Amino acid sequence: MRLLLMSDTHVPLRARRLPDELLSAADEADVVIHAGDWVDVATLDLLEGRARRLVGVFGNNDGAELRARLPETARVELGGLRFGVVHETGAARGREARCSARYPDLDVLVFGHSHIPWDTEAPGGLRLLNPGSPTDRRRQPYRTYMTCVVTDGSLGEVVLHRLPMR
Repeated sequence: MRLLLMSDTHVPLRARRLPDELLSAADEADVVIHAGDWVDVATLDLLEGRARRLVGVFGNNDGAELRARLPETARVELGGLRFGVVHETGAARGREARCSARYPDLDVLVFGHSHIPWDTEAPGGLRLLNPGSPTDRRRQPYRTYMTCVVTDGSLGEVVLHRLPMR
């Protein structure tokens, strides 16, 4: 099962549209996961129309219409792994322990908010993944997203994709 992980798309505030490479990855994925801060409903509509399956949550910059259509947190079983999706996990310091305590029943937690890619394993084995942002690099050298494969209850290699500078 091929997964595409993204967050913090911020269209149209940070970009007029999603990058073509990201949209191609969405077409190829079995599941697209978006960890919030869509900003516009059109991006949600676009991904709902393209993705075979979409799992998404709202973020702190998402207004009433997005909040009416998306949950604050999502939980889903994919390929034998228990995934959670949330926009914000708090400060980087102590994140692993905090998330392990808050989500003891998950295998993987996908989150966003910081625009900073993150891939660590918490005590107890919870994998924490932040794909960064495909439209707003903030203090990072690249705009980013992630892909991974789930096979027989195991998370394969997680790949951080760097988008070219605009």
